[in-house]
Amino acid sequence: MAQGSKKFKAQRPGASKKQQSKQKGPKKGGRTIAPKKAQVVQQQKLKKGLEVAIRNKIEQEVTQKASSSLHKPLSVVKGAEGKGHPGATRPGTSSK
Repeated sequence: MAQGSKKFKAQRPGASKKQQSKQKGPKKGGRTIAPKKAQVVQQQKLKKGLEVAIRNKIEQEVTQKASSSLHKPLSVVKGAEGKGHPGATRPGTSSK
């Protein structure tokens, strides 16, 4: 007979480890690194504002040219606003 006590518990051959849900390697998705200087934040805000203004101006010009070249009036359909509250009703709309 073997002498001494068992140092570890024997595993069954069919059993598998349950803690395999941990992801190895880097996480998926983009990374945002906070800037160290406040001036960089201000520049980013200005850049974003300019991009939005330019995009809106281009959209207005395109719709104006399209509506002037067509023989019938052009109707522009806007996307749903207020995506934060999908169940909330907007003022001026009826629930009927």
